Amino acid sequence: MSDFESESSVGFQRRRIFLMTFAITALLVFLLFPNHNLNPPITTRQTSFLTTGVESGGSSQNRKDQNSFSENLLRNDSENLDDILKPPSQEWAQEQFQNALNMLNQTYKNPSTWQSCGYQTYYFQNIATLFTGIPKTGCSNWIEALLRANGDLSQQLDPTKVRRVHGGISGRHRITHIRGKVDPETLRKAFSFTVVRNPWTRMVSGFRDKLSEEKTQGGSFRGVGIGIVKQMRNITDREELRNLYPTFTEFARWLVNHKGTGNSHFHQQYKTLCIPNVRYDFIVPLEYAGVLNQDVWGRINANTSLLGSYDKSSDPRLQKSALYAKEWLSKIDQETIDQLYQLFKVDFALMNYSNFTDPNFPLPLHHNIPDL
Repeated sequence: MSDFESESSVGFQRRRIFLMTFAITALLVFLLFPNHNLNPPITTRQTSFLTTGVESGGSSQNRKDQNSFSENLLRNDSENLDDILKPPSQEWAQEQFQNALNMLNQTYKNPSTWQSCGYQTYYFQNIATLFTGIPKTGCSNWIEALLRANGDLSQQLDPTKVRRVHGGISGRHRITHIRGKVDPETLRKAFSFTVVRNPWTRMVSGFRDKLSEEKTQGGSFRGVGIGIVKQMRNITDREELRNLYPTFTEFARWLVNHKGTGNSHFHQQYKTLCIPNVRYDFIVPLEYAGVLNQDVWGRINANTSLLGSYDKSSDPRLQKSALYAKEWLSKIDQETIDQLYQLFKVDFALMNYSNFTDPNFPLPLHHNIPDL
């Protein structure tokens, strides 16, 4: 046998041994750890949340998965959008509110006592309509449309000036202002509605609008932002703090540390709602506002419309707050994610909302939406 043939034979034997060893090792790993890539679900009374909190080191893969998700949605947008944007029935929505009350060990009062509501509830007398506007659920747009329907505004506001609706023009309609001036029975006969939102996207929207460096159409809570940075980074120098902004992760951990916050833009939605003292006639998940707002105007015989979303995408799953939520939340450690969920679990129950790991996040889980 030649030296060349001998070397080839030895090389072949080495390759065969290597392949056999690799195959045996792979088989042992499969048998011993069959589920090593699965995460256990956090089971709630409403739904099962598959949690995939990832440390920052895994963010590149997360962004890659998110991009694939978005591209897949765009490819299937035209054929699936009608089914996806079909809103839940009002019967189903009312059942979710009841589930949330059950979690709080509360029941609806009968009759409704609208006078007990807070300043985020409005009564528009000319159209006999009550509305509770939860911050970061599009409430500015709804109030603007209701002011037009009620005759307070003669024309639609420029979207960049929508903050004007929170001044005196709407203040006289706040329930705290008219308390004692309108008969309780008149209020009970009025049409009432509210709007709720997936807690994860609402959290992101509140951060972007009020605390981040991003230029938005809302007003900045600069003092709150500086306070978060001061506490989370242990910085006390005022000059240094002046130009610093909190990260979303810092905001999330600050919420956990404070068990939520007293600011209505950040705290739980159910605390702004008038439940259990009143029962709303109509409940709008913000994710379906583009469809359901027409039902609201039909109920009050108003020829009006919303200013519209600031986001160009009509699919809630592709809007900025949803995409940011999927990315930013995946970078937060699992313990903080679990603590945030516990803080806002009643808000999730309000509309059986999906987790940020769900393929159809941030939609409510009201029917079997196909995974795309």
